[in-house]
Amino acid sequence: MGLRIGIVGATGAVGQEALQLLELGALSIAEIRLFASVRSAGRVRSFRRETVRIEEISAERLAGLDYVFFSAGASISRQYAPAAVKGGAIVIDNSSAFRMAREIPLVVPEVNAKELGRHPGIIANPNCTAAILATAVWPLHQAAIVERIVVATYQAASGAGAKALAELDAQVRQYAAGEEIRRKVFPEQIAFNVFSHNTPVDDSGFNEEENKVAQEIRKIFGEPTLGVCATCIRVPVFRAHSEAVVLETRRKLSAEEAREILSHAPGVAVVDDRKANRFPTPLEAAGKREVLVGRLREDPSHPRALALFVSGDQLLKGAAWNAVQILELLAAG
Repeated sequence: MGLRIGIVGATGAVGQEALQLLELGALSIAEIRLFASVRSAGRVRSFRRETVRIEEISAERLAGLDYVFFSAGASISRQYAPAAVKGGAIVIDNSSAFRMAREIPLVVPEVNAKELGRHPGIIANPNCTAAILATAVWPLHQAAIVERIVVATYQAASGAGAKALAELDAQVRQYAAGEEIRRKVFPEQIAFNVFSHNTPVDDSGFNEEENKVAQEIRKIFGEPTLGVCATCIRVPVFRAHSEAVVLETRRKLSAEEAREILSHAPGVAVVDDRKANRFPTPLEAAGKREVLVGRLREDPSHPRALALFVSGDQLLKGAAWNAVQILELLAAG
């Protein structure tokens, strides 16, 4: 008997990616239900040669489903996820609503799939930057115990949504035409520019995205005292985030050993060709389920530090693919 699956936020970038992954996947699906705001209700999508009409979300319509993906923001998740659970579903939530709740597991399947056994009906998908970082760093943590992570991110415009992506495209065209550059979504010009991540900055000087990365990595790894210092930056890239990472480990880890470990790590593809000067790029990572890792080198300023560079598709491993992996594990029992 097939699964009954719902997607809340079906017209958004992550929801559309999840739908495509389910369509191409091997799961037996008896029913797919798509939910969005009243503005999108009535539109249709194709799924496995069937036409599916998008519905306006309501608690009543979520009843009777086996699994529901939420990708419509924290407020929608807080409002409707408990109703979906009450109606019999397991919720896989891609928002920030439940990530740091003690009783709710925050899961990257390559890292802590065992946490799925203790869920209370809701499972949280990590922040995209944290999911990509965790996938790359966890195999090295298992081998040498990572004691500190320093990471600088290069985050694509599409991480801020479809309107942000459209703004980058529009600004490039405006620049090429010699027109005035118009800003609506971002506080700074995104075309031909980089700037600090567009989330609020607290009294410590860290922005919300940087705090999310630190808090979530600690929870995913089960290491509440792990040192994490993040600097999160927006860059004029359409899709896929990149991260420059320095790890301080308890045991010295050579670049050669790290490369060997990562070459066998699940969810990781090593791109580290020094002779050809070929390393991870967001352009290559876009559309891939794996996280690309390269630029592996020992830090000469520290006896037990390793530097690396990571690129990953924030809509796939950073969101939709991670969620579908969780569903596949749950469905397999």
